[in-house]
Amino acid sequence: MTIRSMTAYGTARAEGPDGFVTLEVRSVNSRYLDINFRLPDELRVVETHLREQIARTLSRGKVEIRLSYSRQRTDPMDKLDHEYVKKVAEQLRLARQVLPDTGAPSLTDLIKGASGQDTEETAPDFWVTLAQQALHQALSDMQANREREGTRLATMLLECADQIDEIVEGVGHVLPQLLDEHRQKLAGKLRETLENANPNGFTNISGEELTARIAQESALFSLRIDVAEELTRLQSHLTELRELLAGDEPEAQAKNARKNKGSTGKRLDFLFQEMNREANTLGSKAAGISVTRAAIDLKLLIEQMREQAQNIE
Repeated sequence: MTIRSMTAYGTARAEGPDGFVTLEVRSVNSRYLDINFRLPDELRVVETHLREQIARTLSRGKVEIRLSYSRQRTDPMDKLDHEYVKKVAEQLRLARQVLPDTGAPSLTDLIKGASGQDTEETAPDFWVTLAQQALHQALSDMQANREREGTRLATMLLECADQIDEIVEGVGHVLPQLLDEHRQKLAGKLRETLENANPNGFTNISGEELTARIAQESALFSLRIDVAEELTRLQSHLTELRELLAGDEPEAQAKNARKNKGSTGKRLDFLFQEMNREANTLGSKAAGISVTRAAIDLKLLIEQMREQAQNIE
């Protein structure tokens, strides 16, 4: 699946025998497909055709279309074909049979008369065809720009994912050390408490009982700070993120993506919400300053990724 940005620009011009059109298309990020047209009143007929063409190509984004046109200017002398002049001469001959003093028309009169023969407006289908050709070219130009920007965004997201990977791995390494430090502190506090309660000593408490109590408290502490599940889910989300950005999704997910055309940006947003939830849980279970800092760093990176993903189609 190709990653595309929703911010891009494209332009094109299409020409025909009766004139030409120039079309510009711009798009910015939006949750849905929102199409706006800036058309001359004479070309409103093309709007429906262009709207359908855009909907077949794009799935999200606020799109603005600007279209201008110009009719082909022809040389008036081109109207003076041989048949037209012969027709005028025959009409003049007939007129002089009734009015012998009828004068011959001037060249200007002939040109005006010839121009008057072609009073029909250019057929709407002509402009529709030209506008569709121009839009096809402009969309191709814009899609190329969207893909280039999408590649840049994907690279930035992958860099953030690598940083999150390092943080998750670091937290996994520091947890055993935190538990060991807690056991030592707990043993010291228990001894201090027992000594205060028994100034003459606490020989009536066996070493096995003290060790069991320390083990029990350590186990309870381990449950409170156990973030192995959160770390595993974060790593799972990172794997899904990389597959999505690389287009290497499992077949089931890829089939679902095809049914929901262009939903990459929405799926990324949902994924980052899940990652943020795990980071919050990690912060609430933090048993040391290093884990707290890790949770904060994770949330900052995830928020940065969400902001970048807002511009992905």
